[in-house]
Amino acid sequence: MNWRLISAETDGLIQQELAIILLLTIAAGVAILVRRFRFPYTVALVIVGLILSAIPEPLIGIEFSKDVILAVLVPPLIFEAALHLPFSSLRRNGVIIFMTSIIGTFIGTFIVGGIVSTTLDIPFVAAIAFGALISATDPVAVVAFFRTLGVGKRLTVLVEGESLFNDGAAIVIFNIALATGALMNAGTFTEFNVPEAIGEFLIVSLGGLAVGSLLGGIVSYVILKNVDDALIETAVTLAVAFGSFLLAEYFGSIFGGLFSFMSSDFHFSGILAVVAASLFVGNVGSINTSPTTKVTLDNFWEFLTFVVNSFVFLVIGLKINLSAFRDNIEAILIAVAVVLVSRALLTYGLTWIHGIIRPKENIPSDYRHVMFWGGLRGAISLALALTLDGSIFGVEVSEQLQVMTFGVVLFTLLVQGLTIERLIKRLGLVTRLPHRDEQLRLQALVIAKRAGQQELNKLHKEGILANDIHAAMDSVYQRDIDNWQNALAQHLQQYPELEQEILLVARIDTLRAERVAIAEAGRRGLVSADLQATLIAEIDERAEAVKLLQDEH
Repeated sequence: MNWRLISAETDGLIQQELAIILLLTIAAGVAILVRRFRFPYTVALVIVGLILSAIPEPLIGIEFSKDVILAVLVPPLIFEAALHLPFSSLRRNGVIIFMTSIIGTFIGTFIVGGIVSTTLDIPFVAAIAFGALISATDPVAVVAFFRTLGVGKRLTVLVEGESLFNDGAAIVIFNIALATGALMNAGTFTEFNVPEAIGEFLIVSLGGLAVGSLLGGIVSYVILKNVDDALIETAVTLAVAFGSFLLAEYFGSIFGGLFSFMSSDFHFSGILAVVAASLFVGNVGSINTSPTTKVTLDNFWEFLTFVVNSFVFLVIGLKINLSAFRDNIEAILIAVAVVLVSRALLTYGLTWIHGIIRPKENIPSDYRHVMFWGGLRGAISLALALTLDGSIFGVEVSEQLQVMTFGVVLFTLLVQGLTIERLIKRLGLVTRLPHRDEQLRLQALVIAKRAGQQELNKLHKEGILANDIHAAMDSVYQRDIDNWQNALAQHLQQYPELEQEILLVARIDTLRAERVAIAEAGRRGLVSADLQATLIAEIDERAEAVKLLQDEH
């Protein structure tokens, strides 16, 4: 046995472990500081990473390759972002999200690629690859501000929805550009076939959505619906987050032997698979879980996202080589300018066209400003840039594209990320008011106490609690409920406009209960299938009308 080899491997493992511990410690320290100074957490991490990268002797000896970033760090970020995104809101805003995330990514890729190729004398295919990778938006810092400031739900859905789907679109276009470049190097490329490229894009994208929907549906209907164990259900959601990505990305390697026409390189979009799986779990699976499981799921994914975000944005800072910026400052400035111009043209242009097509769903001008300036770049762009190792476009071009990518990412995070909060406040989009916060606090207290009382009654009914213990605890719960309900009533009398919000929420809940009752009646044969479909369609129409009022409110 080679003990020296084992010792070397052990030392390497310990070094990696120490590096991870150091990263977590730095992340925790940064989080404490930004809470005190109200500074964007992700932006602060990038700045700290830049400072650490400037140290001559590397303080953190850890390498995050593009495979680690894409396959390990990105899936949980995508999964958590889509987990709390209501499918109904996505459906209502589906047209504009499709336009900005899919059509916008296509057009933006060629706008950026065309100008970069002409201005900087970069091969067209390489420039297209840059246009694709830089089209992937990362709104983590922006959405964090949305939640802190209480920005409207529709704007949050528009920004998050675009990011979720344009990540997958950008990766697919980027891979097509790399494949084209490889064919050109091999001398087997004849001409760029646009219909063929669009067909490949649709297959890869729709296939990824199908894989994610299948796995998400299995988890939601089979496991989350029938297993009442918070730990098992949480573990399953973690498995589906990574499993959907891997199954889609390595579809050919897994199933290629079953089909003669499928090569081992055949794959679907892993990012879109994760999005679809998460939407299923968040909108279908979570309905079938217990309150305890929901709390466990939320806490787990919030923690995991915090850790992964910390790694990703620290790595962005560590990977950026500031010394290389001086040699490529002109190219970086051109890239930043082109990306901003392209973003402005697409955001304002596509939302204007959408307003003509669907005037009832017109995007307010204030929303457009935030959508434009909130188009930050981050983890996906960095990971794709790291794949440019010089084997396809040459070392010099690849290094230039990487530096340009790092420059754009740094600009969007430091300039746009630090000014987006001021823009939101200046546009008057802040809806979080002290009296509304107090209303939500009182409602939460009433809901929590009622949930505790219901659990108490359940324990008594099952014979776990004795009568006298149940009566004593129940009286305490009832007293607290009455106190908080009276406080809420007095608060609503002082601010009567808040009653409209409560009314809309209550109406949505009651309509949802009606829908469940009709579906149950159909399963029991109490109503015909045609009548069930008609009644459910009527309920859905009323629910959509109420949700539109919620968005406007």
